[in-house]
Amino acid sequence: MMSGEEANATDGAEDVQANHVRMVEAILFAADHPMTLSDIAALIPEEGDAAKAVALLEQSYKHRGIVLASVGGGYQFRTAADLSFLLRREKDDPRKLSRAAVETLAIIAYHQPVTRGEIEDIRGVGLSRGTLDVLMEAGWVKPRGRKRSPGRPLMFGTTDSFLAHFGLESLDALPGLADLKAAGLLDTVDEALDKMESETVRAQEDNEDEARSILKRPLPCHWNAM
Repeated sequence: MMSGEEANATDGAEDVQANHVRMVEAILFAADHPMTLSDIAALIPEEGDAAKAVALLEQSYKHRGIVLASVGGGYQFRTAADLSFLLRREKDDPRKLSRAAVETLAIIAYHQPVTRGEIEDIRGVGLSRGTLDVLMEAGWVKPRGRKRSPGRPLMFGTTDSFLAHFGLESLDALPGLADLKAAGLLDTVDEALDKMESETVRAQEDNEDEARSILKRPLPCHWNAM
């Protein structure tokens, strides 16, 4: 049998763990973005086990109206998926994207990092600066460095806010790729670049042909007979 001291020690450890779970619950409830385990661990006592606390909370909220979801590499309280219909009338999202913005966001999500020129080639039309501005102001897209090509164009990719807004744990969870490809929206960037490259090669060949034809022409005579 367990001695009184051992029982007291066990009870004390359980109380400490329960307190850590309460801390993590409060942190996640107050956060306005998904929190990683590292973020959580930095806010609780050093002896606290952030991963264990999160696991206990996930189990505790599993069958409730609010669940603890893994989103964008972190954790966030969200409405249970089967109850989301209750909030659709209440939620008013002011960000209404144009068709161009929706197409651009889809292309960036599936082909990132991607340049503006590549986006335009996939869509087949020019891309206004305002379209990218809207997506960046929403916090869903941001620059991802510059491409090692002539002109060093900016490349764009999605953000953690994009994953959180659409309830995605990672980019691997992106839905509907086959459907989007069937619609002709998501021709691969490689195909687009091949097209651009072939056009460049044709232009170079045309220039070479023109140069050869010029060289074959007789030179004009600028001297007068004495």
